[in-house]
Amino acid sequence: MAYTEVSLDDASAIVEATGLSELLSIEKLAGGWANSNYILTLKDNTKLVLKIWNEQSLEEVEYLLTMTSYLANNGVPTATPIKFKNGELMMIKDGLAWTLLPFVEGQWLESNHSSLYSLGMIQANLHLLKPPKGLKSNFSMGNTLFEKLFSIANETHGWTDFLNMLQTENTLLAESIGQDLPKGIIHGDLFPDNVIGTKEKVKSLLDFEEICHDVLAFDLVMTFVGFGWENGQPVAERWDSLLAGYQSIRKLNDAEINALPALHRLATLSIAAWRYWQFVINLPNTEHTDRYLEMTERLDKELPF
Repeated sequence: MAYTEVSLDDASAIVEATGLSELLSIEKLAGGWANSNYILTLKDNTKLVLKIWNEQSLEEVEYLLTMTSYLANNGVPTATPIKFKNGELMMIKDGLAWTLLPFVEGQWLESNHSSLYSLGMIQANLHLLKPPKGLKSNFSMGNTLFEKLFSIANETHGWTDFLNMLQTENTLLAESIGQDLPKGIIHGDLFPDNVIGTKEKVKSLLDFEEICHDVLAFDLVMTFVGFGWENGQPVAERWDSLLAGYQSIRKLNDAEINALPALHRLATLSIAAWRYWQFVINLPNTEHTDRYLEMTERLDKELPF
């Protein structure tokens, strides 16, 4: 992982460019595999998150900031990017985008009934929003990533059991899911470390790096992939809570309900593929090399839908 070390002077210059209070302290923020994150505490006790986008181009960051601002301005609970005095949402330093966000106090969302019901409601409201102009239609952890992995395997003669299975599954799932399911804005990666909450409800959604226009029910089951499993087994009560919250706002139609098992399989394989890319190819020889197997081991489990 590329990581950018930030000095107190560097961070002070970024804060000064916003016109906010003077910087008091800086500390690294744990988590994340694609960016460098720091908590900045100002002299007026305001806390900000400084993010340096190590793995996204300036164009990609600008797109994500535009999308996040649109969501925040339309009622989605997510932090609004802070503008600098020049009116921009990012500063460019050493070719990388540096951004600031309000720090949201809280904890990773728990998987209890009230928390998942709250998350289901928020996700349904997100799905009902009119997609903004310029929203991409490519889910980056799906078929695009699959094809990238297949291409690398061809070039390096690196076909493995996992990649052979993924290629077969991808063809079968594309045929079974079809193209007629309702689409709209999806987050694409609502896992516990992307949701800040209290013990009972959601406070803020984070990291919309997978945001795109895609199948709504796919987004819902992806959330279940993140929140609904424990000790390698699906927890039916967690699905019931998530679905109840969701359907209190937006009802799934019959086609969506029938497609849930296939969509969940695709979501599970998408996470497996991302982990394979990140920890087998991109960052090999770490303690996370076999993390993708957590997902493949779920494929033969009986689901609560």
